Amino acid sequence: MTLLEGKTVLVTGVGPGLGKQVAVAALRDGANVVLGARKAERLEKTAAEIDPGGARTAWRATDIADEEQCRALAGLAVERFGGIDAIVQVAALDTEFGGLEDADFDTWRRVVDVNLLGSLRMARACLPALKERGGSVCFIGTQSSVAAPSEVRQAAYAASKGGLVSAMYSLARELGPHRIRVNTVQPGWMWGPPVQGYVQFAAQSEGVPEDEVLGRLAKRMALPELATDGDVAEAAIFLASDRARAITGQSILVNAGELMR
Repeated sequence: MTLLEGKTVLVTGVGPGLGKQVAVAALRDGANVVLGARKAERLEKTAAEIDPGGARTAWRATDIADEEQCRALAGLAVERFGGIDAIVQVAALDTEFGGLEDADFDTWRRVVDVNLLGSLRMARACLPALKERGGSVCFIGTQSSVAAPSEVRQAAYAASKGGLVSAMYSLARELGPHRIRVNTVQPGWMWGPPVQGYVQFAAQSEGVPEDEVLGRLAKRMALPELATDGDVAEAAIFLASDRARAITGQSILVNAGELMR
């Protein structure tokens, strides 16, 4: 039996990076997968790529800042596959940069509304289905919420994800009696489209090879290379499975050992 055989996993934030890798891994391990993201064309393309026959995937354009859209995505999972066993909440607003001095607090509110409240909206939309048979909620956080990087400032993003971790502890207590586990995976520098973009930008700005920028990042790791978005996806899939049946209220760093706690 494969790890997620017979289960239905809902994944948000399915784009070219982590969300897609979570969906691919869930399909590989036997799950039916329901995909959500804001752009319908991207979802349609991804679903056709990872499940050409469409037998084990369904998708709906979803903005997690909209509660009705969250309910519709959860409803699609129940309608198509009969329930929800796990949700991996990847969708986030991570493109706002800066610190306190240059902060635009209207922007901060938007970041918090998506990353904290949007994650909670999506989890709440799935609760009726999750309560029927128990399951897993896995939030994707960030190492930045506990150790800010020196290369970039993303104070709003870090704060919103830190709030999500705090909420996770309360949710684990609240939902545990229903056999619903709630955990967070916290990536560090994760090799995928965003970090690839940073490496390219830094290399061009400094006039140095991309390998030099990448080497500076990797040098900080206990392991000799960065974790990938696929590595982070594997941690989320483990938490979605019954092999993690006794794990709840935990934050797992997937960071090649850059930060150890």
